[in-house]
Amino acid sequence: MDISIVVPLYNEAESLPHLAEWIDRVMKEHGFSYEVVMVDDGSKDGSWNVIEKLHEGNPVYRGIKFRRNYGKSAALNTGFAAVQGDVVITMDADLQDSPDEVPELFRMIKEDGYDLVSGWKKKRYDSKLAKNIPSKFFNGTTRLLSGIKLHDFNCGLKAYRRDVVKSIEVYGEMHRYIPVIAKWAGFGKIGEKVVQHRKREFGVTKFGMNRFINGYLDLMSIMFMSKFGKQPMHFFGAVGSVSFLFGFVALIVVLCLRLASRISLTNSVWFYLSILFVLMGTMLFLAGFIGELVCRNSTTRNQYLIEKEL
Repeated sequence: MDISIVVPLYNEAESLPHLAEWIDRVMKEHGFSYEVVMVDDGSKDGSWNVIEKLHEGNPVYRGIKFRRNYGKSAALNTGFAAVQGDVVITMDADLQDSPDEVPELFRMIKEDGYDLVSGWKKKRYDSKLAKNIPSKFFNGTTRLLSGIKLHDFNCGLKAYRRDVVKSIEVYGEMHRYIPVIAKWAGFGKIGEKVVQHRKREFGVTKFGMNRFINGYLDLMSIMFMSKFGKQPMHFFGAVGSVSFLFGFVALIVVLCLRLASRISLTNSVWFYLSILFVLMGTMLFLAGFIGELVCRNSTTRNQYLIEKEL
């Protein structure tokens, strides 16, 4: 199979028939063999009924329905597990991503040899204050910390080699950082393509301003996990050891000064600081051990209740 298209969705019943018609037209024009995996993230508006009708009319449409809303990362991760195509395309269900971009994304993966190609919505129709300006700041920070030269990390329209999606795990709200996750998994050839951004025709956006706060917290998390996720002792142990050593040496110096009757322990701020650093170092060192135990991997981190599947 040439292409698998993964469409995560939440309350997009009105747009799904238009999206399906558009996808079918593009796939047939270019002669691709394809499947479309629609992951319903607990919709309440009848989106699943639309998916069932699409499946009845054309079995290339597959559906997965979550019992409740888990978020876009959960939908993508579940969709990635189900795909069979050589090239995997992700796109949002709100018609803001154009299926007309798929043939060129497919070519860049198959002929240019990219592991991942991310869309860049260079010209956007979103609110400048609410989305454009914060998005540019967010993307600039991510470029600086990750070293990946992309303009739009959070674009829903992306293309992957199948090996990539089968090798990475997306959870929490980490869908914003899939290029970073892919890079740290060893897939370093990451490209970018300017794509068309369309105005939303139906429904309302599902993302609020809190995504920027969560975005930076997730960025810090993914950068830490990429370097120390499997060996947290390398971080906590190192910081804890430095803190303990500094506090221990300072404490010895303070005690020596006290024995020489140069200072009074109860009146010396250095005595309390040295004790503080010793305690901090010990706690961080213990945190490293606990982290090593936790990172033996939770078996329930990516388990979601699936109500129905087509």
